Amino acid sequence: MPDDAAVIQIPHGKLAVHTVDQFSALVDDPYIFGQICVNHCLSDLFAMGATPHNALALTTIPYGNEKIQEETLYQLLSGAMRALGSAKTFLVGGHTTEGADLSLGFACNGWIDPAETWKKSGLVPGQSLILTKALGTGTLFAADQQKQAKGRWIEAAIASMLLSNQSAATCLKQHGTTACTDVTGFGLAGHLLEMLNASQVGADIDLSALVDDHNGLSGLLPGVINTLDKSLVSSLHQRNLTGALPSIKLGRTPDHLPHFQILFDPQTSGGLLASVPKENTAACLESLCKAGYVHSRCIGTVTEPSQSANRLAKPLTLVKW
Repeated sequence: MPDDAAVIQIPHGKLAVHTVDQFSALVDDPYIFGQICVNHCLSDLFAMGATPHNALALTTIPYGNEKIQEETLYQLLSGAMRALGSAKTFLVGGHTTEGADLSLGFACNGWIDPAETWKKSGLVPGQSLILTKALGTGTLFAADQQKQAKGRWIEAAIASMLLSNQSAATCLKQHGTTACTDVTGFGLAGHLLEMLNASQVGADIDLSALVDDHNGLSGLLPGVINTLDKSLVSSLHQRNLTGALPSIKLGRTPDHLPHFQILFDPQTSGGLLASVPKENTAACLESLCKAGYVHSRCIGTVTEPSQSANRLAKPLTLVKW
């Protein structure tokens, strides 16, 4: 369009929802990266229960030959348009700059019914906590940068990142979810603690639910235990651990440290973490599996807030093995 800005009509009775994110490419293929980035950025809307409508792209193309830059931008936006099209979301504009590394981001916009908004403050004691995707993209790509990741591990991680959270949000809505967030840069522990703080509740988390096979599948991506066992972690891992550890009470000493470290692994295009009534847990997991979220599992229960003197102004998370 020739105009300087997009003009959007918000449907009557709806609230506008806005979010923005941008990050550097973690795969060499700009077409794949474009899809991953869209899924990552739209997840904030899905985690609110919102319907996406449009997006603005922000990209940095590496310095170089003009024809190579044009092809990179074409592949990047082609991938983005594929993922946006699947989400029925319009690309209404954007801005491109040059820089040392390829990066992409989106300002995503949508709307929501005020009565159907999911907030992090919506956790209720007794509810089950559902995680819709396997964990481990942070450690796997840290290992890949050091050439210590197997190709099949990275392929599985990419397949997970290419899976949009849109259908998962629909499943969760059908089974009575009252609170939801997407698991991204702060890792599972960090994002869960945001929900616990907002809701003023606690949680019992069973790490065995992540590492045990369910229908032949683990809640961790292939190779994750190998990479964590070698301390191959993202640059954000230590920050996440330092921020969350004071709020975590261990049920007992961890038998296998990498299982514990997964709590702090930052995710790219990670899954949704949501609460559902306990009686809806089995049906919700069955629906998620049928929708393609085969790694979905219940990882714990929302509890009453801890009365411990060591709360440090945060609700405690009790971690079990």
